[in-house]
Amino acid sequence: MTNENTSSLEGVVSTTPNLLERNSWDWKTEISENAYMSPIQKKIIERLHDPSYKPFKLDESFVARYDKIKPPFGFNGFGELVYKRTYSRVREDGRNEEWPDTIKRVVNGTYNLQKRWIQERGLEWSDYKAQKSAEEMFERMFHMRFLPPGRGLWAMGSEITEERGLYSALNNCAFVSTANIKEEYSKPFKFLMDMSMLGVGVGFDTKGAGSLIVKGPDFRRKPDVFDIPDNREGWVESVGRIIDSYLLGVNPVEFDYSQLREEGSNINGFGGKSSGYGPLKELHQSLEDLLRENIGRPLGSRAIVDIQNLIGKCVVSGNVRRTAEIALGDPLDEEFLDLKNYKRNPERAGYGWTSNNSIFAELGMNYHEISERIRNNGEPGLIWLENMKKFGRTGDAPNFKDKKAMGCNPCVEQSLESYELCNLVETFPNNHHNKEDFLRTLKFAYMYAKTVALGETHWAETNRVLLRNRRIGCSVSGIAQFVAEKSLHELKSWLRDGYDVVQQYDQVYSDWMTVPKSIKTTSVKPSGTVSSVAGSTPGMHWPISEYYIRRMRLAQNSDLVNPLKEAGFYVEQDRNDLSSLVVEFPVHVGEGIRSEEEVSMWEQLEMVSFLQENWADNQVSSTIKFDPEKEGPHLEYALNHFQYKLKGISMLPKLNGVYDQPPFEPITREEYFERTKALKPIDFSEIRNQKTMGDRFCNSDSCEIKTEELFRKKDNS
Repeated sequence: MTNENTSSLEGVVSTTPNLLERNSWDWKTEISENAYMSPIQKKIIERLHDPSYKPFKLDESFVARYDKIKPPFGFNGFGELVYKRTYSRVREDGRNEEWPDTIKRVVNGTYNLQKRWIQERGLEWSDYKAQKSAEEMFERMFHMRFLPPGRGLWAMGSEITEERGLYSALNNCAFVSTANIKEEYSKPFKFLMDMSMLGVGVGFDTKGAGSLIVKGPDFRRKPDVFDIPDNREGWVESVGRIIDSYLLGVNPVEFDYSQLREEGSNINGFGGKSSGYGPLKELHQSLEDLLRENIGRPLGSRAIVDIQNLIGKCVVSGNVRRTAEIALGDPLDEEFLDLKNYKRNPERAGYGWTSNNSIFAELGMNYHEISERIRNNGEPGLIWLENMKKFGRTGDAPNFKDKKAMGCNPCVEQSLESYELCNLVETFPNNHHNKEDFLRTLKFAYMYAKTVALGETHWAETNRVLLRNRRIGCSVSGIAQFVAEKSLHELKSWLRDGYDVVQQYDQVYSDWMTVPKSIKTTSVKPSGTVSSVAGSTPGMHWPISEYYIRRMRLAQNSDLVNPLKEAGFYVEQDRNDLSSLVVEFPVHVGEGIRSEEEVSMWEQLEMVSFLQENWADNQVSSTIKFDPEKEGPHLEYALNHFQYKLKGISMLPKLNGVYDQPPFEPITREEYFERTKALKPIDFSEIRNQKTMGDRFCNSDSCEIKTEELFRKKDNS
C-alpha cells in the first residue's frame, strides 16, 4: 500500500546510535566488547575481515568510459537532485560520488556478496566471467533500465555491508507476528525496533492479544540497573528488558544513560546526527506508563499496537516525519478499528501516526461497515491472507507455496512469514528499446535481488526463514507511461513473458548458488525517489497531472541550493520550517498520460487485478483514490467484487483541500513551458562532503501514514 508523500522529501536524520563510524570503528574491539551483538553478526564481521580474501572489483578502465556520459536523470533535473541528496555518498577524497561511482560501488558490492557465498562453500568462482556479467549490470543500471531500491543504491558496497556485514540494511521490509507472544514475550517488539533502526519497514499483527497477563515487575525485589551501551543493540536490549519486566513479573529495571552520545553527535555510517538519549528515555517512560496501566489485565490489541507505535516514534524522532509500520488486526475487533479515532482516543494522537492499520479481511465478509470507515478517514486497509497463501499470480492455478505466510510488509507488496525479511528491485519497462531488451534486463534485476537474499542477518529466526524461502520482489514501474505510449495489450505481453524469464533465471542461478528457488519472485512496489531518479511514474500509479510542480525540501545550508538557484529553479522559504528551503521543479511526465483525477476507482482496481494476474506472484502495492461523494457509496460493492482478485488494498478519499507547498501541484501545459524556458543545466560537480542518508524503510515517498494526510487536509480545507 502506498500514498503520496505527506510531508516532504527531506533527508532522514537517524536517531540510531553509532552503527558504524568510518575510519574509527575497531571491529575487533566491537565484537569482543559488545555483549549484545549476536554471535551470528560477530562471525559475519570476522569473515569480512579475512585478509586472504581478494574482493571483486570492476575494471577501472571500463568504468572510466562512463565518466563523460551524461546520465539520463529524470524530470528536468529533479531525478539528479534526488540522487545527489539521497544516494551520493562521500568518497575518500571528500567529493560526493557521481553516478558512475555509485553504480560501481553497488555492482562491486553485489558481486562481492556472490563471490564470498560461492567461495565459502568451496565452489568454483571465475573473476573473468563475473567481470563480463558485472559490466552489463553496470551498463543497465547506468542507463536506468533497472535500479536497486533506494536502500541498495545507498548501502550496497559501502562500509555498512563490506565492513560491518549488516545485510539486513539492504532489505526493504519485514513482518513479525505476536501469535507466540506467550512464549516470546518481548521478542516481537525487539525485532521491530532493531529492524526499524536499520531502516527496514516492519509489519506486525495483534494475534497475540489476550494470550498473556501483564504481571508487572516484582517491586519487592531490588531493581536491575542496566548501563545502556552506545550502540543499536543496547537500545534494543533496554526496551526488551522493560517489557519483559512487566510480562514476566521479574525485577524492575532502571537505566543508566551516561554512556550514550550527546545530542548533535555525527552518525557517519547511517548519516545524520544523534538526537541524544532523549527519545529513548521518553520511550522507556511511555512504556512504563502504558504497561503499568495494564497490570493484572490481558495484553490487548491496543496495548500491542501502542508499544510498537511508541517504538516507531522513538526511532524516527529527531526531525523525521515519516515511518513505516503496518498493524494488522481482526475485522471484528472494535478496539483495533478505533485506534485512529482520536476523538475517542485523543491520547494516541501523539504516536498513532506511526502505523497504517489494516484488517485481515475474510472472503465473503460483509464490507459495509469497513467501507464506511474507509469513506470517512481512509482506513483500515484490507489484507486477504487466504489469497496470499493460496496464490502466486492470481492468473495461475492455486499452488499454496506461501501457506506459512502470516502477514505482509508496510506497503503490502510482499507476503511474509513471521521474522521474514524481503528485498526488492525495480525495473522500468518504458526505458527499454523493445521487449527483448527488457527481458535481458530482468536477468540482472533478478540477480541483484537474489544476491541480496544470500546475506545472513543477525537474527537466527530470520535466517531460518530466508534459507528456506529466498523470497525476492522484482518490480515494474512506469506503468502509466508504458500504457500511454504503447498499450495495455503490449504491457500484458511484456509482463507474462517477463515472468517466465524470471522463473528460468531463478532455476539457473539457484542451482549455481546451491540455494532453493525463490518461493515468490515478482511484485509491484509503490516506488518513489528511485522512480524519480529514472524519470518514471511510481509503480502502477497515475500521476497527479501530465504537467505538475514537484517540490523538494532542503536544509538552508545545503550545498545543493546554490547550483539550483544558478540553474534558474525557483527556491523559497519553507513556510512550516525556518531551517528548510523548498525548491520547485516543473515536470512533464509524458504525452497523453491521464492524471489520477481522470481514472475512476473501478479502473484503478482493475489495474491492480491485471498486475496481480499477469506479473506479481507476491503482491501489488496500491492506494486507490476515490471520490467520497460519487464513488464512496460504491466501496462495499467494489470490495465485494474484487475480493477474489486481490491480496491487499489501500483506499484514500480525494479531498480538494491542500496544505501549503504540497509535494505535487498540477499546472497547465502553458505554465510548464513558461517555467522551463529559462532553466539551465544544473552543475553539481563541485559538491563536497554532502552527507546523504539514504531511504529508510520501503522508500521515502511511500508507506507514509495516509490517515494523517487525510486529517491534515481536513484541517486545512
